[in-house]
Amino acid sequence: QVQLQESGPGLVKPSQTLSLTCTVSGGSITSDYYYWSWIRQSPGKGLEWMGAITGSGSIFYSPSLKSRTSISRDTSKNQFTLQLISVTPEDTATYYCARCPDLDADYCSLGQGTQVIVSS
Repeated sequence: QVQLQESGPGLVKPSQTLSLTCTVSGGSITSDYYYWSWIRQSPGKGLEWMGAITGSGSIFYSPSLKSRTSISRDTSKNQFTLQLISVTPEDTATYYCARCPDLDADYCSLGQGTQVIVSS
């Protein structure tokens, strides 16, 4: 059974870069059967799919976040990462890494999530 664990700072200052890492166990991120994704949930809102990387290394981004988002991976560590630049308080959310069957937030296996607050 796949397990995903997010790690990274819980507090980021406005205009800085949010960086998170997802460590995967019980499955390989080189598997092309799934999309290895980042999803977030802001307070009082639904899940927002941010982007994903495939087993072969193809990367897809949400159009609304594409200009600020970068996803990469380290296959030797079975990890993939998220960078979100120029954050604002509106980026305050719980961030999840996930294994998804498609390029959206439906039917994904989520990590436990990590709360990130953007505040000075």
